[in-house]
Amino acid sequence: QVQLVESGGGSVQAGGSLRLSCAASGRTFSSYCMGWFRQAPGKEREFVAYVSGSGGSTDYADSVKGRFTISRDNAKNTVYLQMNSLKPEDTAVYYCAAKGAVFCSTYASFRGYNYWGQGTQVTVSS
Repeated sequence: QVQLVESGGGSVQAGGSLRLSCAASGRTFSSYCMGWFRQAPGKEREFVAYVSGSGGSTDYADSVKGRFTISRDNAKNTVYLQMNSLKPEDTAVYYCAAKGAVFCSTYASFRGYNYWGQGTQVTVSS
């Protein structure tokens, strides 16, 4: 069982930065790949970024590539999402999610994740 708690959301002007954190419980954090997803009002939850259990592999949605960076610190059971050059269209509730490493080939689909945080709001104003 894994419990996830996000933090770091807030309001920022376009062009600004935020860093989201997701703290996980449990002693086998490195055996899970982690994803960040977001959901804007009236829209489906969408993939943002992925990091493998070791942290050695990452991937991003095209819409955030070059602006967002995902990383993890397995010693602290925490995954991060550094968001730079934020745009109004980045406004959404951001969720972190975890699933076992054997299932990580489908990391971009939210349906495969077993564990989810409660979400943190990110609002970017123009």
